Amino acid sequence: PATNPSWRLMALVWPFATAAVAINLFLLGLIGLAFDLPAIPPVTALWLSLPLGLPATWAAARWVASLIAEAERN
Repeated sequence: PATNPSWRLMALVWPFATAAVAINLFLLGLIGLAFDLPAIPPVTALWLSLPLGLPATWAAARWVASLIAEAERN
């Protein structure tokens, strides 16, 4: 069964999920250099990660909430 994460849990996870998205975007820009695409500057990756970090936060918090629910069952 799906568990809905609490707002407190999502607030706790948000900085880490958003930072992970920023790092992945920056590294994606570096990979793009191999295909003659422009690099994504670190600041741009940070700005883009703010809205893109929200779905990642929801997914990570949902996963953590399911782990907590499983631990409470056992």
